[in-house]
Amino acid sequence: MFFSIVIPTYNRKPILEKCLKALEDQRFDPALIAGYEVVVVDDGSTDGTVNWLQATAMDFAHVRLVQQDHQGPAAARNLGVESATGDTIIFIDSDLVVTDRFLQSHAEALQRGKVELGSDRLFTYGRVINTCNFENPTAEPFKVTDFSQAFFATGNVAIDRKWLEQAGLFDTRFQLYGWEDLELGVRLKQLGLTLIKCPEAVGYHWHPPFSLDQIPNLIEKEIQRGRMGVLFYQKHPTWEVRMMIQMTWLHRLLWGVLSLGGLLNERTMAPFLQWLIDRGKPQLALEAARIFLNCYNVQGVYAAYAEIQQKN
Repeated sequence: MFFSIVIPTYNRKPILEKCLKALEDQRFDPALIAGYEVVVVDDGSTDGTVNWLQATAMDFAHVRLVQQDHQGPAAARNLGVESATGDTIIFIDSDLVVTDRFLQSHAEALQRGKVELGSDRLFTYGRVINTCNFENPTAEPFKVTDFSQAFFATGNVAIDRKWLEQAGLFDTRFQLYGWEDLELGVRLKQLGLTLIKCPEAVGYHWHPPFSLDQIPNLIEKEIQRGRMGVLFYQKHPTWEVRMMIQMTWLHRLLWGVLSLGGLLNERTMAPFLQWLIDRGKPQLALEAARIFLNCYNVQGVYAAYAEIQQKN
């Protein structure tokens, strides 16, 4: 198999460098993997990413740069697939740093899955470990909060390109934050594809340590995720999708109770969150902030759904 690793990026030059260096340092069995390329799709970055990639092209022998105006990750991944030459596509994000056995692990899992299932209707999903350690991201241990039940998520997934093409690639109407990969996952499931977990293919997802000045942006992302969730539900009006996007009375009740009816919000919780940050626990502070962040998400879902109902 020949891998095409598709990486959309937008203004992430510092961590992208670590991402690409890790991908240049892959060890694999040539009898199993014929080779690989790294298709970096720049989504209109303004931080010098393109100039840097062009200036350092000799350092990244496997990288091919593709460019587009800023259109979002769905369009960027589609362009990456269309530009790829490999028979097998791996999606990762540009803030993911992988181990040197990353490709080999995905290849072994794909091969093993075909034998066990007696079919090639499958894809592999690697492990994603969240970290805020920029200097040494691969030092982060796996945590309970890193566990994911997503069926298809583009943070670390390998799939035969024919299934992507048959499913129709990503829906570019998902231009705001969230859900474009899970929506494609619904269509892949309808084609009968099976998820094969591949924890050996580890990627370390870096993000800066949580701070209070990130809260406005995080709130905006949750509102956007709510709006995109309604688009997801319009395409697939099932109870399963309603649960995924938190558009149920249960979620309204749950986050209403946990937030004490809105009393626990970004203003009232700020002193506690800062206290956790000051004690070197930014990840715990972020998890605590999810009390009000999820409230914004649910509010975003119902606000977007009400707008659609009014238009109809």
